[in-house]
Amino acid sequence: MSPTSGRLNLLLSHEAMLAILLAVTLLILSLLSDSFFSTANLLNQVRLTAEIGLITLAMTLVIITGGIDLSVGSIAGLSAIMLGLLWQKAGLPLPLAAVTSLGIAVLAGLGNGVIITRFRVPPLIATLATMAFYRGLAEGFSQSRSVRGYPEGFYILGQGEVLGLPTQVWILIVAAVLVGTALSATAFGRTVFAIGANETAARFSSLPVDRVKLIVYGLSGFMSGLSGLLLVSRVTTTRSDMGMGWELDAITAVVLGGASIFGGRGTVLGSVLALALIQCLKSGLSLAGVKADGTIVLIGLFLIGAVLLGNLMDRIAAR
Repeated sequence: MSPTSGRLNLLLSHEAMLAILLAVTLLILSLLSDSFFSTANLLNQVRLTAEIGLITLAMTLVIITGGIDLSVGSIAGLSAIMLGLLWQKAGLPLPLAAVTSLGIAVLAGLGNGVIITRFRVPPLIATLATMAFYRGLAEGFSQSRSVRGYPEGFYILGQGEVLGLPTQVWILIVAAVLVGTALSATAFGRTVFAIGANETAARFSSLPVDRVKLIVYGLSGFMSGLSGLLLVSRVTTTRSDMGMGWELDAITAVVLGGASIFGGRGTVLGSVLALALIQCLKSGLSLAGVKADGTIVLIGLFLIGAVLLGNLMDRIAAR
């Protein structure tokens, strides 16, 4: 490959196009609203992005394997409810209650993985069922009651700042670096791509397909549980409906970021750029006076364009 060809491929990469689109969007939104680039608004937007961002990172791995996880929002809600109940009703110290609720979230994710790998249930069907099951558990345990009055120190996770950035943004950055490195520079990451590209060939190559899938869905559960805890810390209360609709936001960001819904393609960078673009559109258009349904339509158009662009790039690569 010549240097010119390499630079052209880099310029035409999905991530590069997303970065250019994000820059143009930021410029336009800053012209539409003077308060868009204010420090307060930017810090608020990155704070709001962190919870969905953690789930998006795990969803990137799930979709690259050719799977999907519709239960992430329900697991987040279940983790939030268990945190409140274990602390308030069971009398556990809050740190122990947090660790236990995260453990429950991991078990929920592993439950998805077991259903998919051991019983060969398609991920869409499996996680659609567990989405309802985990949400039902959250509502049943909570009895429609909220939990409030957490210790002040707990709110550092959702409302505090470290070196001028919200605490949860640092958590998101560390998670993105770890997941990105694991995906691009380890045998685990190569196996994730191999499963998505051709699971049958991966099995014939003696790759640990089922074990890697279990890890991926367990990680999805962990990220969902962690997002639930961050949300509780940010809004200071626990409700059973927490996390509702998060699965659609995460899937939208991953697909808009260039991942193939059929598996075998995707990057952490693309997902993060897409998530930033979506959040900028939501914030900027709201400040500019655009109604919520108009924002949804615009994000839908971006998603349709991303899918069509991905198909076009696949055809070009196949020639």
